[in-house]
Amino acid sequence: MSRPAPPPSSALAPTGYRARPAGRLLLAALLLGVAAAGAQAQLLTDPNREWREADAPPPPPLRQDGLVPFVVSVNSQLRFGVDPASVTLGPDGVIRYVIVAQSASGALNAWYEGLRCTTAQVKTYAHWNPGPPGEWRPNPGAEWRNLGGEFASRPAVALARNGFCDGPTPNGRPADMLRALRVGKPER
Repeated sequence: MSRPAPPPSSALAPTGYRARPAGRLLLAALLLGVAAAGAQAQLLTDPNREWREADAPPPPPLRQDGLVPFVVSVNSQLRFGVDPASVTLGPDGVIRYVIVAQSASGALNAWYEGLRCTTAQVKTYAHWNPGPPGEWRPNPGAEWRNLGGEFASRPAVALARNGFCDGPTPNGRPADMLRALRVGKPER
């Protein structure tokens, strides 16, 4: 014996059918649950949620020998290098380093910075004052700045892209970062 074919779907719901109030409440509860779960997941993965910056150590003595060169811009008249002995990765995830820039005439500029790959931010802790006597001048009001911001450090952007960061994370230990900077980070 053959069964009759089911009625077309339009025959299942009468014309002008509206969801019952209980159905609407269930739908609203489901949507709110999905939104709450997404917000909770964001809180769990937010890199700034409970982050605290460790105290930055004082800048190391300025060195001009053995710098690892890097290019900030092909049009730059300055030669840039990072002091490999100054590169550290703190427990707070901040990469701290000293950058030295020198002009063809020998004028020297240097600064001590921190880089956060997680948030793509940079902070300048001190600038070198050639003196006499030559000394580091702390920047007591130092604030974190976005790498893409108007007042960002172009050398910090070059370091982040060319070896110090692997996306939103530090590129391993300082030795790994320096190796990537020396040989060039492979394009992905």
